[in-house]
Amino acid sequence: EKVQKASVAATRRRFHDRRQMTTAPNLQIRASGVTPEQLTAYSALLGKVFGDAPKFTPQALAWRYRDNPDGLVVGFDAWDGERLAAHYVTCPTTARIGGAAVRGLLSLNTVTDPDYGGQGLFTRLAQATYEAGAAAGHGFVMGVANANSTPGFVKKLDFQLVTPLEAGVILRRPRRFEAANPEFRIDWTPRRLAWRLANPASAYGVRDRDGLTVISAPTHLPLVRCVGFVSEGLTEPGGAAGLASLFIGLEPRVNLAALGFLRLPRRLRPSPLNLIYRRLGDPAPASLDSARTAIGFLDFDPY
Repeated sequence: EKVQKASVAATRRRFHDRRQMTTAPNLQIRASGVTPEQLTAYSALLGKVFGDAPKFTPQALAWRYRDNPDGLVVGFDAWDGERLAAHYVTCPTTARIGGAAVRGLLSLNTVTDPDYGGQGLFTRLAQATYEAGAAAGHGFVMGVANANSTPGFVKKLDFQLVTPLEAGVILRRPRRFEAANPEFRIDWTPRRLAWRLANPASAYGVRDRDGLTVISAPTHLPLVRCVGFVSEGLTEPGGAAGLASLFIGLEPRVNLAALGFLRLPRRLRPSPLNLIYRRLGDPAPASLDSARTAIGFLDFDPY
């Protein structure tokens, strides 16, 4: 009898929750933009769903969405009158694939107001985004997704789950790359790198070495800085060094074991951690080989 009553109560709660959900068959789907009003609306919805964070301020979104030297964001929004119901954007990027520069997109912010959940808005916005991206000449879309969102990308949007990323502490930082360039890597020119390090939501450290630049950022762990490696040197190295170095990504040019790599327990890992990829058109490959792919924290958006 107690079990039956509990089941009835749970059913009533689910029915009540569905009644509270806003159904809006006349939602308008519009391209994302970078006006002050749009950035403010995006900031408010991201903060409402994920909590206030420096990377969700209008200023940080302007840096990411508007100031990127590879171009403005490609994305779509769902509006219920003047109310933002859902938002999804990808950020233009450029990768070196087999030595050639290929334009692509980084899947970034996706958010739906809880009042509009269960209506398939993310899938609609994502499909519109990828169609627009392909039409604009972008060859691929990539991202790093968490455990909750990965199945949707793979099953509904035809992404390849390339591999989970490595995440752990390295006891020593490398001085040089030990192998040739991988088949896939983000092309960090000095201009792109200067923009990336101008992120108003973080404070980066830079250390130039022999043919390798180590860039670090503060993390969610005390006294631990996340590190990434690029071959492009900078003229003004400096910044905090940190007491420990966290590596998140894939790096075939570096022997992580030789650097004393210690994997983080899952409870200490930041999210997201699954590398996903989808080809949008020529000349991008149909899939990525994880053993020949380099990606670090600079290439997506954990810090």
